[in-house]
Amino acid sequence: MKFILLFLYLNLSILLAQQISITKIEPPNWWNNHSYNKIQLMVYGKNFEDVKVESNDKNFIVEKVFIPQNTNYCFVDVFISNRAEAKNYELTFSNKNGITKYNYSLLERNNEENEHQGFSSEDVVYLIFPDRFSNGDTANDFLFNEKEEFEFKSLNGRHGGDIQGMIDQLDYIKQLGATAIWSTPLLENNMYMSYHGYAATDLYNVDPRFGTNELYKKFVSTAHKKGLKIIYDHVANHIGINHSWIENPPTNNWFHGTPQNHQNADHNKLSLVDNYADKKNITSVDEGWFTNKMPDLNQSDCHVSKYIIQNTIWWIEFSGIDGIREDTYPYVNQQFMSKWAKTILDIYPNFNIVGEVWKGEPAVLAKFQTNTLFEREFDSHLPVVTDFAIRDAIVDFMSGKANLNKIYEIFGKDFVYSNPNNLLIFFDNHDTDRGMFAAKNDLFKFKAGITLVLTTRGIPQIFYGTEIGLDGGGHHGRIRGEFPGGFPGDSLNAFNQSDRNITQNDIFDFTIKLLHLRKEFDAIRNGKFTHFAPKDDLYIYKKTIKDQEIIFAINDNMNDQIVDLSYYIGNIKNIKNNTIVKNLMTGDILSNKNLNTFTIPNKSISIYLID
Repeated sequence: MKFILLFLYLNLSILLAQQISITKIEPPNWWNNHSYNKIQLMVYGKNFEDVKVESNDKNFIVEKVFIPQNTNYCFVDVFISNRAEAKNYELTFSNKNGITKYNYSLLERNNEENEHQGFSSEDVVYLIFPDRFSNGDTANDFLFNEKEEFEFKSLNGRHGGDIQGMIDQLDYIKQLGATAIWSTPLLENNMYMSYHGYAATDLYNVDPRFGTNELYKKFVSTAHKKGLKIIYDHVANHIGINHSWIENPPTNNWFHGTPQNHQNADHNKLSLVDNYADKKNITSVDEGWFTNKMPDLNQSDCHVSKYIIQNTIWWIEFSGIDGIREDTYPYVNQQFMSKWAKTILDIYPNFNIVGEVWKGEPAVLAKFQTNTLFEREFDSHLPVVTDFAIRDAIVDFMSGKANLNKIYEIFGKDFVYSNPNNLLIFFDNHDTDRGMFAAKNDLFKFKAGITLVLTTRGIPQIFYGTEIGLDGGGHHGRIRGEFPGGFPGDSLNAFNQSDRNITQNDIFDFTIKLLHLRKEFDAIRNGKFTHFAPKDDLYIYKKTIKDQEIIFAINDNMNDQIVDLSYYIGNIKNIKNNTIVKNLMTGDILSNKNLNTFTIPNKSISIYLID
């Protein structure tokens, strides 16, 4: 009897082990009445050999099933009819080992008017590094830390900032005058040095140390109610080495290489737009791993391609975000990126995307932008590019390596761009030394950098803490320093004026003044940019639109300079007896009688409204 029971038990165990099991499906849900209605379901589980998949509804149609060599996965192509209702649809998976059923949800689309707004030169983007900005929920600080190798609060360790902290500071950001927030990635990073967020181990879930998907959705909706837009930091190029795909690759072509056998990216981004580049140079950028802990995805695989596109759409639809900043843009297969961007912008025409192209040469940057003036085999469909060319010039000026002529010359090369106003202009971010570090605490140089970013052309981006002169350089952990007052135990709270020191308030007041002037005057945001060759370390430029003309003067000379201001007033104005010149920084009204002997103070930034 015991033998019979043992025999039955063993056979039952074998049968159960061979049965189809489903652990999850990605995307976890979709929406009815969505224009992207042919979706790929990536099914995780076991024993999908020769599986057949059927739907119980004619409005949710299984069109194709692909079973890779790794039968722990199957891919199910589904067509969603425009008559499909928001409800659960039963999918039946069957093969010789049995039958398994799974309910897949279609949700009702519930987009509000303030979702998917895009961003433009009307905006100012405030870049947040969440782990170092504000800790709004200390209860999640030590969750999910089994893979972390650095101590809490160390340079390379987590510090506890989170989504709730960002929600708590939305009023501060609104008061400052920024209109959009770009947060670096928030997805699960169960990784070595996980705080930076750029090595995802789950592409559909927020890291629990930052919060939850629902909290991120609340962050977006709360920001929208306050008139702030949200830009999502997306990574199509790679994932983290601890993603479950590494131990269990869905297909043989899912990655470029393996952890044991792959090439490293050589970072020669020029080769992607170089007319003479050998294909091997392009491949080393496209297929090389960014680091050994960031496996390179193969977007040429149709299932990888579909997965990434759907994942992007899912986050846009789920959260209501307004734009995307695409990390390591040149390192991804460029034909895929073109398809990816076009798909997104066709679905969400008001949306916007900025690609990170870390190259300091305008002609190279220009070739990545949509409608490029240069010959290319295909259109990138990428509206906005990061302007590292002007970033390098501003930093060289602030650090004393170059004078204002370099900035003038870089702006003078804007003719290479299809749309210079669609450049993200900045002088620091989470990967570069902070502006105050570059300026060696020279307040004039630092303020000049802020002025150039906020008042020339393009879409301005400022890094959290720039508005109070946060310093840091030489190490990512110092660049991404804590915002004072964002963390328990901080001795002062720089979110409050009363806690900031004199220098911090000086920089804050200067920055907020520029941001509010930008909001007040359409000429600053959208006006024609005209500049004049620097002379004796004096750089003058102006912004004009309709009957608005605003002149900016940056005097890097140790001496006051006498200029004929009437020389710079033109096109829309004639100098008359009733011409009014107003100093927008001080509010002073200046006499038009002295325009030809106008004094620009030494080491100063002056802004004049001509009325």
